Amino acid sequence: MASQAASSSSSSGPQEHRLEGHAEEEEDLLTLYGADSGWVEARTHCDHLDALSSDLAHIPTPDTPCYRCQHPSENWLCLCCKEVLCSRFVNKHMLQHYQQTNHCLALSYSDLSIWCFSCDAYLDAQMIQQLRPVHEIAYILKFGEAPPFRTV
Repeated sequence: MASQAASSSSSSGPQEHRLEGHAEEEEDLLTLYGADSGWVEARTHCDHLDALSSDLAHIPTPDTPCYRCQHPSENWLCLCCKEVLCSRFVNKHMLQHYQQTNHCLALSYSDLSIWCFSCDAYLDAQMIQQLRPVHEIAYILKFGEAPPFRTV
């Protein structure tokens, strides 16, 4: 379908790759590359950052199993108390932890994303200054080098 988009447009530049008069095909492209693809925009602000632990310079390593069930993967680090618990796709221990303690901030050891349960949203660890240090430490522990921070 992408080749249809390229062949049906003029060759005056990348902005010209629109399917004029082909609304259905354009909608299919949006579905394939955007709107329905599961892409989420991470928030650049969160009102719950006061809940962060005061000592996030020392965190468990990314290979730490869930503290409750010992599952070895799909684990999250609670950024409020530093417990490591499994995801909602395993035994839901991090979700239960939030429901029991209201600790709302967690870092995924799978992809190093940060989730706020209270906001029900991912947070941009590079744009939110308070999250950068723990994200960088987790990245170094996982990959052995500093993350390539984007310029803002």
